[in-house]
Amino acid sequence: MKSQKLTPFLLLVFLSLLSCEQKSEISLEEEKEKILAMHHAQRDYHFNKDSIAFANQMSDQFISVNRGIISRPKREDNIAKYNSYFSSVEFLKWDDVSEPIIRFSDDGSMAYTIVDKMVALTYQDETGATVEDSTHFAWTTIYKKNGDVWKIDCVTSTNLPE
Repeated sequence: MKSQKLTPFLLLVFLSLLSCEQKSEISLEEEKEKILAMHHAQRDYHFNKDSIAFANQMSDQFISVNRGIISRPKREDNIAKYNSYFSSVEFLKWDDVSEPIIRFSDDGSMAYTIVDKMVALTYQDETGATVEDSTHFAWTTIYKKNGDVWKIDCVTSTNLPE
């Protein structure tokens, strides 16, 4: 009698463990596609001057490392910064030199990309003349996954000196 009550319980425990095991498996290829989609969307945000969508990719704990300065800008500050930048330039090129390198943490909750990019743009100088400029950038973006959503947690950026 006791074993009859125990058998359904053990079956329920086994099925629960099995379902947890299946849910924890992640497809790194699918996750890589999500990260690449975010990466490619950033190009569109630059050309379309969409500072809000660009800032929406960043986590609430976002950290920027750029030009020797570590900062933790708030979302509103990122929107204002990129709105000002996007409004002052016209992008000619924002293209990968090579395919981004993407790596994942063992548990799949974090990822990083290493990006090699050429950026060309025009802007008006202080005299009103149009200036064309280009820069070769390299950066690392660290992504953190919350639920099913990836957010950018940190960017460390450098540019090739002239």
